[in-house]
Amino acid sequence: MRLEEINKFLMNPDNPLINNILEIVDKYGGVDEINKKAREARKIENILTKLEKVNRAYIKDVEWLIEQRDKGTYITIDEYRRRILGEKADDMDFKEDYAITLEISACQYFPFFMTEAKQALEKKELMPGRYIRVRNMKEQEKDGDLLAMTAAMQIIGASWCETLDTKGTDGSNIHLGGPETITGYFGGVGEPNDHPLKWLDEFLYYYTNYGVKQVLNINPGTILIGYMIHKLGVDIEFKISVYMGNDNPYAVFWTLMAARLLSREDGSTSLIGFNFSNSVNNDTIMRSADIRKALGLEANVRFEHHILETWKSIVIQPYDRRKELLEIADKVKNISAKHEGGEIKVEEKREHPSDILDYFLTKEEIEEKGLMPYLLRNYLDKHDAINNTAKALTEKGLSFIAAPNLHHRR
Repeated sequence: MRLEEINKFLMNPDNPLINNILEIVDKYGGVDEINKKAREARKIENILTKLEKVNRAYIKDVEWLIEQRDKGTYITIDEYRRRILGEKADDMDFKEDYAITLEISACQYFPFFMTEAKQALEKKELMPGRYIRVRNMKEQEKDGDLLAMTAAMQIIGASWCETLDTKGTDGSNIHLGGPETITGYFGGVGEPNDHPLKWLDEFLYYYTNYGVKQVLNINPGTILIGYMIHKLGVDIEFKISVYMGNDNPYAVFWTLMAARLLSREDGSTSLIGFNFSNSVNNDTIMRSADIRKALGLEANVRFEHHILETWKSIVIQPYDRRKELLEIADKVKNISAKHEGGEIKVEEKREHPSDILDYFLTKEEIEEKGLMPYLLRNYLDKHDAINNTAKALTEKGLSFIAAPNLHHRR
């Protein structure tokens, strides 16, 4: 009876909440046309054609990356394990079913990625299997970073997530104004009033024009819209941000229940990544894993957990959850180890340690302040931390997912 009431509300032809969503979908040509445009936009050859007009210098980098992938120049997982463990690695049974995804955040600039890629090749290091990006979309659309990163992620086989400009920190809440009104943000950064529809419009713009399939999600309203348009047939995905504050199994159940109820006939959902709050402990993660499995979402929804955080502006330091990760790595499937900061002993000595507030600076502001070299160093510190996590997992006979097309070869 209750489900009938909900379905009746959703199917009401005069329901403005649903009709507003459908109007935006129609604006981009309908479900089939939207997916077709996204597939075309994501093709490497089409990306290179666009780069010719936006930033030709990036084309050589993309072609170099393709060449390295095709030649198999990066260290393989088997080679890496032998490098860490010696010959005994050949006789070990690594728990592949519980492989931890190596995740880095945030990869703001394509040149940072290329520096990382060349360092990893030279030093026989691992490239992450998942990248999070929170750079201004319009800014990176203009300078070609969006195109180049979209190509790069597909070339190396990594999953990646962009952050749309339509979010609560964009001035949408006229009553909040940064640190001076900090307690006003305690209810979440928000997507007030008609902003969920603006979020959808922006999402479909980048999906159809650039093939951006996965974005960060910070609000219950935009999460619901994400579920609904996927149910309609639009092949988008999203990850729930740490800023949503999911810090207990009951909050996780609420979110996953909605994902399950609005999943497709094949059981798939647009919720592809679920970032816990930094405050969760291993018991909460394991209870959440039980919920996820019971709802048939274990393979679809990746849990994401911060192993290291930026040194400034988000948590009390020292913050290091690697030891806890090693304790549950063989107990919880489909989880990623997110590295937002470098090692504590490294960060505390940096002239400019990592700071999450740097994410909100424009490229122009960064260059004016001379911060770009420092931010590159911060990013490479995160890369180093990821490799330390991979080493720790390997030493315990545990598995991980690095960039698949570069490292997971035989």
